[in-house]
Amino acid sequence: MDDHTRDPTVSPPAGSETPTGWLVADDRWEHGTLRRAVVHGVRLYNSGAFHESHDCFELEWYNYGRGTTESAFAHGMVQVAAGAYKHVDFENDDGMRSLFETALQYLHGVPRDYYGVDLLEVRTTLTNAIDDPDLIDDWQIPLDGERPTARAVDFEYVETLEE
Repeated sequence: MDDHTRDPTVSPPAGSETPTGWLVADDRWEHGTLRRAVVHGVRLYNSGAFHESHDCFELEWYNYGRGTTESAFAHGMVQVAAGAYKHVDFENDDGMRSLFETALQYLHGVPRDYYGVDLLEVRTTLTNAIDDPDLIDDWQIPLDGERPTARAVDFEYVETLEE
């Protein structure tokens, strides 16, 4: 795709698995900026910073045209963060359900291990949370087989998005 999504400074996958998006032969991410946004966005989500997580995925969503897997994934993750924000910060479970249903539509067909995110678990959790919203209260998104939380660098990344 376009050079504007490349970033050779983004670290390789942390786990032993090779997720979709990692180009083994080239020893790099196909879209380094997407992986960078995923790492920051997931950590922020897992720490309850849903608005900031949303912002990480939203910027990347705009990098890709309609009909691409990258766009569908990023848009879906925007909806995941927004849905959690509705549930946790506003106690608006109808809003959460609507956003999760949309997220499931966007994430349908995206590979299970996209850029290190376990989308099978994400889709399963969203589906179950539509019936039982409290399931997401302590749920964290898996990334590279772990459930990382935010550090100062993740909040600093979001601040650069606002500039």
